[in-house]
Amino acid sequence: MKSRRHQRGVALVMAVLIVALATILAAEVGFRGYLDQRRTVNTFSLDQSFEIAMGGEAWASDALRRDKMQSSKTDDFTEEWATPIPPIPLEDVGGEFEGQLEDLQGRFNLNDLVTFDQAGQSTQNEPAVKRFERLLTLLEIEPKWAGYIADWIDADNNAGFPDGAEDPVYTNLSPPYRTANMPITRASELLALPEFGAERYRKLAPFVTALPAGQPINLCTASPELLDAMIGDNREFTLGREAGQQTRQQRCFPTVSEFQASLSNDRKQELDDMIGETSDYFLATIWVTLGTQRFTLYSLLYRSGGANQVRPILRSYGTL
Repeated sequence: MKSRRHQRGVALVMAVLIVALATILAAEVGFRGYLDQRRTVNTFSLDQSFEIAMGGEAWASDALRRDKMQSSKTDDFTEEWATPIPPIPLEDVGGEFEGQLEDLQGRFNLNDLVTFDQAGQSTQNEPAVKRFERLLTLLEIEPKWAGYIADWIDADNNAGFPDGAEDPVYTNLSPPYRTANMPITRASELLALPEFGAERYRKLAPFVTALPAGQPINLCTASPELLDAMIGDNREFTLGREAGQQTRQQRCFPTVSEFQASLSNDRKQELDDMIGETSDYFLATIWVTLGTQRFTLYSLLYRSGGANQVRPILRSYGTL
């Protein structure tokens, strides 16, 4: 009798263990199936978001093309491209789309800090360095970073004096790396500078860009800080910011002639080929929201003047 009771007890324990194992297995299978389903949904939403964002890029390109055909004399804030696209519901997929265009030639071009000759030899562009130092000062950022950025771009390994850094500084960091020694492709490369930090970058990012060197600055869209940095020590445009914004709602301001009236003769000669009222490089930012996912596309668009064509030359996703 005791043996039979013992056998029934063992059988009961085995049955409980089998049920427990089956429950664990069923839960694991169900959980993995749920994860696979979510991954599939997320991947499909990402693919959808990408295609919608590419449609937004084409929309932006078409707006720039039409603008060139309708008004080729100036690019200013009164034009269609300067009006952001408000959130547009995507009824078929249950999301929304929005976007904006920014004129990158209204910013300081970091690649102007250094000039390269045909042999690949580089020299610092001292007038551009001085302008950038004045811009940094107006933004309450230490002007020493102008020298650091110039050293990051130039082709030699000689640190600038008194401000600069080359490979010996970067190879002592953790992890170690080397300077680019070539033109910058994205302004976010500034985060590679030693101790530059995200706070300085967020403050400076709206005022700088990375374009092929030598692009004229569009006075119609340049910030008051950049305009004053080009003038010199004067703060004419930053102090008159509100009045300037009101004027910019009606026309291009300042025009080349209006801006030159604020310049000394030496400064006029220095900036003669560096200022204008039109632009060829624009940044399209497209946001697509599907469900709980938000996809961001940054697209650098180049508008060729003669052929009246717009094409993307650089794209990034999620971060600029």
